[in-house]
Amino acid sequence: MLGLEAGVALSFIRPGKPVENAYIESFNGRFRDECLNERSFVSMRHAKRLIEEWRIEYNTERPHSSLGYLTPVQFARAHDAKQQFLTSDSNCSPD
Repeated sequence: MLGLEAGVALSFIRPGKPVENAYIESFNGRFRDECLNERSFVSMRHAKRLIEEWRIEYNTERPHSSLGYLTPVQFARAHDAKQQFLTSDSNCSPD
């Protein structure tokens, strides 16, 4: 598994308790309904290409209510800009 190869620690929810990981359960359902169930894949290469297209659309074109109706890319940029501002502001010396 890619996660194990990267040294990511796995944490499992209790069986029958999807609310313990609601955000990923929601994503998995959306991914299945909007990508996997809507397409026929003729090869692994074809599947990877279509999944990547869906991922790009999901992250760059679709507003997410949990992110204040921003796309994930917009949200990340706003967060990065805020972090940069806070970091640069803390480096200023008082007059």
